[in-house]
Amino acid sequence: MASLKFPVFLFLSSLLLHASLAEIICEDLPKDVCAFSIASSGKRCLLETAMGKEGKVEYQCRTSEVVVERMAEYIETDQCVAACGADRNSIGISSDALLDSQFTAKLCSTACYQKCPNIVDLYFNLAAAEGVFLPDLCNARRSNPRRSMVELIASSGAAAGPVSSQAAASSAVEAPAPSPF
Repeated sequence: MASLKFPVFLFLSSLLLHASLAEIICEDLPKDVCAFSIASSGKRCLLETAMGKEGKVEYQCRTSEVVVERMAEYIETDQCVAACGADRNSIGISSDALLDSQFTAKLCSTACYQKCPNIVDLYFNLAAAEGVFLPDLCNARRSNPRRSMVELIASSGAAAGPVSSQAAASSAVEAPAPSPF
């Protein structure tokens, strides 16, 4: 009987070791923890939609090509998601949230900015891709929330709002016609 205990012990130990060394694979994560997670490979997980078998929209967790340099095997806490004003049901990865003043207020709050490096890193890089330095945006947000949003929109290449015909006429400048060649 003692001879059977040792192989059983080894088998159970190998199962526990395998479970403790399990990798985070985005495609294996449930929908409710997918967004803001980082796979063992260091790539961000993102939530996507796909057409299901019966024509219903289904959510799937996928591995993105976005690599996080200083983190891996990380599932964001619900506390950080709430503190940063993030949404676990966000589809894909986008900088659109940075245009929402309520979101940037939470992102720039001490509870998020100082305690949630994963979410801050994600939006730091998204802001940089739009030509905005997140610490500057947060500083501007603290001093003048409306101005910071205008700066973000202007630097993102978004189209300017409508201009009155009087303003357009007063700012019109004559320019030579382009060369035909």
